Amino acid sequence: MAILVTGGAGYIGSHTVIELINEGYEVVVVDDYSNSKPAVIDCIEEISGTRPVFHEVNITNKGALKEVFEAHDLEAVIHFAGYKAVGESVAQPLKYYDNNLNGTIVLMQLMNEYNVKKMVFSSSATVYGMTNKAPFTEDMPLSTTNPYGTTKMFIEQFIQDQYVADEDWSAALLRYFNPIGAHPSGKIGEDPNDIPNNLMPYITQVAVGKREKLSVFGSDYDTHDGTGVRDYIHVIDLAKGHIRALEKVLQTTGVDAYNLGTGKGYSVLDVVNAFEKANNVEIPYELVDRRPGDIGTSYADVSKAKETLGWEASFGIEDMCRDSWNWQKTNPNGYMD
Repeated sequence: MAILVTGGAGYIGSHTVIELINEGYEVVVVDDYSNSKPAVIDCIEEISGTRPVFHEVNITNKGALKEVFEAHDLEAVIHFAGYKAVGESVAQPLKYYDNNLNGTIVLMQLMNEYNVKKMVFSSSATVYGMTNKAPFTEDMPLSTTNPYGTTKMFIEQFIQDQYVADEDWSAALLRYFNPIGAHPSGKIGEDPNDIPNNLMPYITQVAVGKREKLSVFGSDYDTHDGTGVRDYIHVIDLAKGHIRALEKVLQTTGVDAYNLGTGKGYSVLDVVNAFEKANNVEIPYELVDRRPGDIGTSYADVSKAKETLGWEASFGIEDMCRDSWNWQKTNPNGYMD
C-alpha cells in the first residue's frame, strides 16, 4: 500500500518524500508545479535511489485526482498542497480560499470514497494568531491575521469535523514553525518563484549575489536585539516529524495537533550572525519598518510531539545555515541550474 503525498514536489514535501522512501514506504506524489519544479522528482531519485510515482494534478480537479485514487492502493495521505504566500493571500484572498479549501474538500471527499481515512496535514504556527504568548502550546485558542493562515485553521476544523462524523478517521495536524535548511547533498532545497517571503532564502540570495542586501522588518520589538524572534527548524527534522506522525495515525483513530519546532527562539540578527559564522560569508542588511501582521516573538512548546510521537529536532541553527548555503551556492539559480 502507498502513501499519497500532495504537494510532494515542494520544499517540505520533497524532503518528506525522501524520508518516506528511506523508511521503506511506497510513495505516490501529486503536484501541479505551481510552486515547485519538475527537476525535483529527478533529484529525489538521485538522492534516494527510487523514483516516486508522480502525477501532475491540481487537487481541485476532482476527475484527475480520482484517477490517482483509482490507480493506486492508498493507505494514507500526507497533505502539503496549497498556496502559501502570506502577502499574496492578503492581496488575493479568494484565490487562496478557492485553491486551499476547495482542494482539501475534494481530497477528503475522495479519501472517504476510497476508504483512505488516515491523514497528516501540513498546518502552520500562524493559527496561533497575534494574542497568544510564546511558547505556544497546542491547546491555545486559535486565530489568524491573514487568509493563508485562515485556510490552515479552517482545514484543521474540516478534519476535526470529519472525525466527529466518522470515528474511523485518524489525523495529525502538524503546526510548523519556521522551516529552513536543505538536504545535505545540496540537490534539493528552497527555491521560491519570486522575491522570497521567508528569511533564509532571502539571506542566501544576498550571499550568492542575487540581491544587494537583506531587509530586516522591525527593529523595535520587545526582544533582546529588537528584531523578531522565531523558532527555526531544519527541514529534515520537519520531514522526520511527518514520518513519526504518519506512524501514529496508521495505528490509531482521532485527531491531534502537534507543534513541530525546536522550542528555541532566534532573532533575525541571530540568524544573520549564525549564517555568517557557519559559512564565513558577510550578509549586508538594513533595518526597515515592521510588516503589518508580524508578531514580535514566536516559538513552540514541543513537549507534546516529543512525548506522543517520540520526535524532537536534532539540528542546530548553524547546521541549518550551513545546509541552506550549501544548496544555494551549489544552485545559484535554484532548480534552473
